[in-house]
Amino acid sequence: MSLPAVDQQYLDERGIPHQILMEGGMVCVLFPGWQLPPSLNISQTDVLLCLPPGYPDIPPDMWWTDPVVVRSDGSTIQATEVRQVIVGRTWQRWSRHFQPGQWQSGVDGLESFLALIRQEFNLAARAAA
Repeated sequence: MSLPAVDQQYLDERGIPHQILMEGGMVCVLFPGWQLPPSLNISQTDVLLCLPPGYPDIPPDMWWTDPVVVRSDGSTIQATEVRQVIVGRTWQRWSRHFQPGQWQSGVDGLESFLALIRQEFNLAARAAA
């Protein structure tokens, strides 16, 4: 139960708190207390990534938050309506996907995926402002 060395090194060098879990044959990475931008209903949430078998050659797809994140006015963020139980908790699924060719095997990893997640949280916050 481990991450590719390059991903573990990225997280360790930046001191990013995380926990490795297993669920349904997938390595899951839990990021507790992820700081969110203003204009969302909460200032932080736990973020869960479930890496598919074959990762990093196969891109990750979607991520999950707990507690639920909505805009500060209470409106729902597009493609976050589904709830799923993973690793014994109920999570809000963020259905986001890389475009064909956007994920490059041998180049991309958690650094790329976390950048996408940050970008999507910022987009959701800007739409609320």
